[in-house]
Amino acid sequence: MADRDQIEPKKWIKWAQTLQAEAQSGLAYAANPFDIERYERLRDLSVEIMNTYTEAGMDKVRSMFANETGYQTPKVDVRGAVVKQGKILLVQEKLNDDCWSLPGGWADVGLSLKENIEKEVREEAGLDTKATRLVAIYNWLKSYKDAPFSMYKMVMLCEPAGAGHFADNAETENAAYFALGELPPLTRKVSRDLIARCLSAAKDWDYTPYIE
Repeated sequence: MADRDQIEPKKWIKWAQTLQAEAQSGLAYAANPFDIERYERLRDLSVEIMNTYTEAGMDKVRSMFANETGYQTPKVDVRGAVVKQGKILLVQEKLNDDCWSLPGGWADVGLSLKENIEKEVREEAGLDTKATRLVAIYNWLKSYKDAPFSMYKMVMLCEPAGAGHFADNAETENAAYFALGELPPLTRKVSRDLIARCLSAAKDWDYTPYIE
């Protein structure tokens, strides 16, 4: 067997993603018990591959990667960009080594894109805002090829829509404004390039959204 370090970098992620997608989609429609068993085995293999090369632990991988049902589609991550006097609002996350990110998270079913972003900014930064303009739609796998699933990251500018202040919560422990040249350590959920686009969009009404 080839040494895992000799395998083409990140190729194993594509294997795991493909197996998981085929298994999840198959389980969504299969009725024959033999087909169901085969698709469940495919899903188990995808978990084994992810665990082998990440050493994250089978239970964690299964919970994060292979517990969904229905036809496999990309996940949607939403982020709100609040800019004030040339600085952007970031929140310090509790579960990511105290690194900082744009307020946001997975989109909730039943809410529009704007509603999801406004909710995330309110919950994580304590601010009531109105999402106004699209900044970017990223295919995040292009930036981070070791993500366990396909993800679209959607970012909008947000304008203050009332009073508010940061309050400690389950996800974030601080919020502050930063200039591009003084950014704190960032989580893998955002990048300097993304933040630069947000700052550019905030000062240019003719800004064209970046879409991958």
